[in-house]
Amino acid sequence: MIAISVIGSTLFLGGFDGPFVDQVPLLGPLYLFAKTFIWLGVLIWVRATWPRLRYDRLMTLGWKILFPLALLNVVVTAVIVALVS
Repeated sequence: MIAISVIGSTLFLGGFDGPFVDQVPLLGPLYLFAKTFIWLGVLIWVRATWPRLRYDRLMTLGWKILFPLALLNVVVTAVIVALVS
């Protein structure tokens, strides 16, 4: 989780960048640590808040709801493409 937090803070929050880093370069690692700690807190919060999905319910969702919706999307897209061109 720490590695994911560091990657997330680097990609989405600017990594070492922050106010006054150009004047005091030692602030860069502190900003990265703070942003990593924020990401870690969010990850722990989400993991503790949302319930775990059981495998059988996830498979039921995929086969009974998402797969027919995907097929319907393919059919509707094919009809629209056929009518437009």
